[in-house]
Amino acid sequence: MQYSATDKKELRRQFSELRERLASPVSDRLICERLLESERIRNADTVLLYASFRSEVSTDLLSEELRRLGIGTAYPLCHKGGIMTFHLVKDLKDLKEGAYGIQEPDTAFPQPELTGRTVCIVPGLAFTENGGRLGYGGGFYDRFLRDNPQVYTAAAAYEGQITPELPLEDHDIRLRSIYTDERKIICNA
Repeated sequence: MQYSATDKKELRRQFSELRERLASPVSDRLICERLLESERIRNADTVLLYASFRSEVSTDLLSEELRRLGIGTAYPLCHKGGIMTFHLVKDLKDLKEGAYGIQEPDTAFPQPELTGRTVCIVPGLAFTENGGRLGYGGGFYDRFLRDNPQVYTAAAAYEGQITPELPLEDHDIRLRSIYTDERKIICNA
């Protein structure tokens, strides 16, 4: 795919359209199964998930399996000033439609203790094999992860979202691993 490295808006549009074409329940299940095979995930105290929106890889099955295994799940809540907090959720029914139609937890739900065993599944539009990520432009995850460097980062993505390069800046947090419908990528982050 050819694109200008300086035009993130155009890149976001292109990768959003690509992800729409790649999305499938079969691929979502394969990605979920690959994530559940990971020792890092199976030994997590809490997994910070995103509530799937539009063509993002669905995290619903992963959430259900993690709770069955006794692993806590938490979902993000975005606040003014670019701040994001995660709140523990016992069931997907605890999520309610929030800003932009995205499911989110109530502020009354407790926040998890973030440790070296906490895993954050990070959404995105495109990824590089060395952990680069093209997000949605709000910087919420980059700020959260910069403030919580002990949290292990992983992405759930379709194989077609992996690209050789992305226009990354110094403040962009690199991911530690990416799980696709075809493989697990350990990044050089």
